[in-house]
Amino acid sequence: MPDTSPHRLPDQLRPNLRLVFVGTAASTRSAQLGHYYAHPGNRFWRAIHEAGITPRRYQPSEFAALLELGIGFTDLSKSGAGMDHQIAAETIDVPGFRAKIEKFRPRAIAFTSKKAASLFYGTTSSVIALGRQPRDESLPEIFVLPSPSGAASGHWTLEPWRKLAAWIAA
Repeated sequence: MPDTSPHRLPDQLRPNLRLVFVGTAASTRSAQLGHYYAHPGNRFWRAIHEAGITPRRYQPSEFAALLELGIGFTDLSKSGAGMDHQIAAETIDVPGFRAKIEKFRPRAIAFTSKKAASLFYGTTSSVIALGRQPRDESLPEIFVLPSPSGAASGHWTLEPWRKLAAWIAA
């Protein structure tokens, strides 16, 4: 029986993207609207423009248009929705995510929170550093960005987003 969960956001992936943004799971608002980073308090769309990753500020409803720029989207949990602490552990699919990365082979992936990166690496977020991660030749370049969520305002900085933009442009 097909999964008809209202929480599923479609992957935006294709071979050889220059960058794939990876979240933990859709926010409740994103799940409702079917758009990545859709909550009005989320800084994602402003950040990728201000950092220089996109030539203009896109709206959440335009997320699929970023494929034309070589930018894709996915989440570690394709069935959960809500804030990171609300996502059931059994919905986190790191092996499935790794299979997608192996299949599509993007140039870089960027986790949009330390939480998502910690789930991928199997460690606690306190040991994850923001920015470009040590190179693992079996994987694309990996960046960890501060969460653009309004709930994470106390930890916000645009600098790691700018460094990602500079690396992508190089």
